[in-house]
Amino acid sequence: MELHQKTIHEVSADLKAKKLSSVELTKAVMDHLEKVEPKVQAFITITRDEAFKQAAEADKRLATGKDITALTGVPVGIKDLLCTKGVRTTCGSRMLENFVPPYNATVVEKLYSVGAVSVGKTNMDEYAMGSSTETSFYKKTKNPWNLNCVPGGSSGGSAACVSADQAFASLGSDTGGSIRQPAALCGIVGLKPTYGRVSRYGLIAFASSLDQIGPFGKDVEDCAIMMQVISGHDSKDSTSADIPVPDYLGEMRKSVKGLKVGIPKEFFPDGLNKEVSEAVKKAIEELKKQGAEIHEVSLPASPYALAVYYVLAPSEASSNLARYDGVRYGLRVPGENIMEMYSKTRAAGFGPEVKRRIMLGTYALSSGYYDAYYLKALKVRRLIKQDYDKAFEKVDVIATPTAPNPAFRFGEKTGDPLTMYLEDIFTVSINITGLPGLSVPCGMSKTELPIGLQLIGKAFDEATLLRTAYAYEQATEWHKQKPSLKEA
Repeated sequence: MELHQKTIHEVSADLKAKKLSSVELTKAVMDHLEKVEPKVQAFITITRDEAFKQAAEADKRLATGKDITALTGVPVGIKDLLCTKGVRTTCGSRMLENFVPPYNATVVEKLYSVGAVSVGKTNMDEYAMGSSTETSFYKKTKNPWNLNCVPGGSSGGSAACVSADQAFASLGSDTGGSIRQPAALCGIVGLKPTYGRVSRYGLIAFASSLDQIGPFGKDVEDCAIMMQVISGHDSKDSTSADIPVPDYLGEMRKSVKGLKVGIPKEFFPDGLNKEVSEAVKKAIEELKKQGAEIHEVSLPASPYALAVYYVLAPSEASSNLARYDGVRYGLRVPGENIMEMYSKTRAAGFGPEVKRRIMLGTYALSSGYYDAYYLKALKVRRLIKQDYDKAFEKVDVIATPTAPNPAFRFGEKTGDPLTMYLEDIFTVSINITGLPGLSVPCGMSKTELPIGLQLIGKAFDEATLLRTAYAYEQATEWHKQKPSLKEA
């Protein structure tokens, strides 16, 4: 096995044993990254020089043997909506094409503090609005399993770079499924933590009550390693929860015997893709074999989740994106007066999907429609949360498909936004409720595209998700399969 194909826990052992230096590891990854990048298109900005500087610093730390973690000296990718000091951060938009933040996001600071190496900023749907990474202003990231298919979105670049071994892990963000859905489509592990578990300071906001930063890893253990570093309270984020962070790696290895797994009938509708349904049901059977108890649960309000999401998220986006006015930072298109400058800047700076969502949100918040749409959506949000609370009185974890279909082809859904929005049908309710969710590979379609199992947990109980996913992963081989990087 080549260096770039290994996992964090494998290369970390070699780094600690001094069989390998971080500079050697970074060179191996960077050489592979640059070789396959023309095919995969996972990065907006590759930070080669910075990566080697960070690797040299990590080697000094490794030589002393002090303050070493599993991530010290390990190359990772960072989604391009997380602020990185001195490195441009575009959010996949023309609006921020030349924006260079003066500070690091808290999660980036945490990675740097343990000696991780950043290889670059990954491609994404513009302002994280999309399910396929096709709305990026810069490029279309390809799915490493089939270069004619999408990698999912909005964190498509973060998922594809891990799947294609261009980084050992990466950071993404999840507002309606943007970590879990691309993880499923790219055949890797992705975890959306509980709202408040990971600081959002330095994240360029899409919908502030739904956004959450989380990790992508080649396997469950790598995800746990990343979670250990990025979790925890941050005084710079007023929504950050001051709750102790458990030992994820220790908890992960515990047995699932006696664990109660809930299966919601609403997540297995008649029209569900047959291959997805069969793969997920087989995965649930595997957990049963290991001693987990399977219970049917009901989430009656979940069919309304997508409608609620597409009122709340655009409403918050319309408010958050009002700051892009051409005055303080970002793109500026001159006009004869200030109003003309505003409208020309926003017309040129935002793509069609972002404009669509700003208009939807502005409409939902406007006088006369606020009560009919926004207020009603908030009330239904509460009902959806109550359904989950009731289900979690009986079970420890809920298992569902991550996405309704394997990866689809480029252009297949761009003409009809509604069919694209339906790709998030199984993921949005988790953001609406603020609960943690994880996707782990559980099968392959006949066309050799990955399928994901979604595990949903109680608030701040990521440890049980990691334990359930790890138990399943240890009994199967799906996470060991590697993509072909070919067109099909």
